[in-house]
Amino acid sequence: MPASRLQLYAASLLLALASAASQANCSKPFKLALEQWPPYVYTNPQGKPAGLDIELLNAIFTEAGCQLVLVAELPRKRRLAEFMAGEIDIMLAASDTPERREYSWFTRAYRPESVSLFSHPAQLAQYREISSFSDLLRRRISLLAPNAGWYGEDYKKHQDALLKAHLVSPFESFTQGIKMFAAKRAELIMGDTGAIVHEARRQGLSISPLPNLVVSAPVHFMLSKKNVTEADVLQLNNALDKLEQRGVLKMIRTHYGM
Repeated sequence: MPASRLQLYAASLLLALASAASQANCSKPFKLALEQWPPYVYTNPQGKPAGLDIELLNAIFTEAGCQLVLVAELPRKRRLAEFMAGEIDIMLAASDTPERREYSWFTRAYRPESVSLFSHPAQLAQYREISSFSDLLRRRISLLAPNAGWYGEDYKKHQDALLKAHLVSPFESFTQGIKMFAAKRAELIMGDTGAIVHEARRQGLSISPLPNLVVSAPVHFMLSKKNVTEADVLQLNNALDKLEQRGVLKMIRTHYGM
């Protein structure tokens, strides 16, 4: 999105939240870097941020009386680096891990997430028994994987060995990943189940998920300890709880098939 349009949208979002935020219920406006990760977050044809996570986040921030400021898109690795440096305040769909708790707060979970391995349909039978990344090492099966993120303990345990064996090719966006998979750059592709299915359908590529999920767990909003207070986290959690009790978040998730 061009900078001027992004600024206009950010300003309109702040105005929309102004009445709820008049009591300054959070300590500061929270900065979020945009990304293209449909169906969770993306830029719609009108040039505005949209998607499941954006709708959930806006509902929670409005209920909490907090301000959200959207900043320009960043590559995945740079986004994490700026978050750790306190340049941005919040990240979406984060897994709660001990390592991340050293520099982050986590809200309560706001939706479920799963990560899957996918093959081309004609090859599914030869991969369907895979249950660990050790199987990929043993059988020398090549993999396309996101270039950053948390994909479970088993992947973390085997990631270095897979890289040293030249079995993993990274991708930045799911658009890029599916294009690479269509070009048969690897035998399998790994990623968020919903995002992979969405992008493969958009590109007209048939894919088949392997039966064993890589990860299935709830995800959270991750908040930088450099700028965000515990009181802020409590405020957001209280808002999240109220919206869950009223069925608002469930209605949004259901609209997206979750």
